[in-house]
Amino acid sequence: MKHDQIAAERRTVLRLALALGAATVVHLVSADPAGTPARPGGEPPAPAAGPPAEARARPGAYRLRPMTSTTPPRFRPAAPPVRTRPFEELPELGDDALVLTFDDGPDPRYTPDILATLRRYGARAMFFVCGEMAAEHPDLLREMADDGHPVGNHSWSHPLIPGLSRGAIRDELGRTSEVIEKTLGAPPLWYRAPYGAWNRNSFEIGASLGMEPMAWTVDTLDWTSPGTDTIVRRVENGAAPGAVVLSHDAGGNRSQSVAALRRYLPGLIGRGYRPTVPYRS
Repeated sequence: MKHDQIAAERRTVLRLALALGAATVVHLVSADPAGTPARPGGEPPAPAAGPPAEARARPGAYRLRPMTSTTPPRFRPAAPPVRTRPFEELPELGDDALVLTFDDGPDPRYTPDILATLRRYGARAMFFVCGEMAAEHPDLLREMADDGHPVGNHSWSHPLIPGLSRGAIRDELGRTSEVIEKTLGAPPLWYRAPYGAWNRNSFEIGASLGMEPMAWTVDTLDWTSPGTDTIVRRVENGAAPGAVVLSHDAGGNRSQSVAALRRYLPGLIGRGYRPTVPYRS
C-alpha cells in the first residue's frame, strides 16, 4: 500500500542519514555550517507522580515568552525571534501536565482510533501532519481541530531537512501550512522537523511562517514496531511534568501505537497526569 511504501522509503532515508551522521532519531538538533548546537540523546527521566487525577483535561494557559538570539548577517532576519533549538519539554504547563504528540498522519487506518481514545478520556494531544497526507484526508484534520487538538506542520513529504536548499525547505513547510490553513481556517503555530533533524534555515523559515519548533523528551520508537508492551513501558517510564512524548499515527503499521495509547493513557491519568497541549495567543 502507498503508506507502507512511504514508510519503507523513510526507513531507507533514516538509515542513510545515520550512516552520514546527518541526524539521529532521538533528540538531535542537526548543525548547519554555522554550528547550530546539538543535544545528545539520554536516558528517559524517572517516573514522577503528579497531583490527584482529574476526570477531564483542562486547556492549558501556556503562553510563549520571547527568546533572544542572534542571526548571522548572511541570513535574512525572521520574525518572531529566531530560536536556535526546538522546545523539548514544556514545564510551564504545570506539574501535572505532559504532552502527547503524534507524527506523520493523518491516516484513516489509525488516526480515528487515536482520536476516539483521546476523546474517551477527555485528553488533548498535538498532531504533526505531513502535507501530502493532510491534503488527502482533510476530514481528519477537521476532526482533530474540532476535538481541541493543535495541528502542527511536519513538512510535506517527510524529507531530511538539512539536506535541502533554503528554497526547498520553504516549499516543504509552506505548502503544508497552506493546506492546514485552507482546511482549518488558520495556519499552524507549531512545526516539527522529520527525524528531529533541524538546522538554522529550518528555524528561520519556520519563524517566518509564524511557527515555533517542537521536539520531544520521550521517544517511544513505535515506528520500529517494538511491541505494545514496550511502547507502554517507554511512555510510563518517561512520564514527567512537562514531558513531550513522541508517537506516530501514520507512516506504516501503527496498530501497536493505537493499542498502547488505550493502555497508557488511563494509566497516566490514574497517576495524576493531565495530558494537555500548549496554546499560543
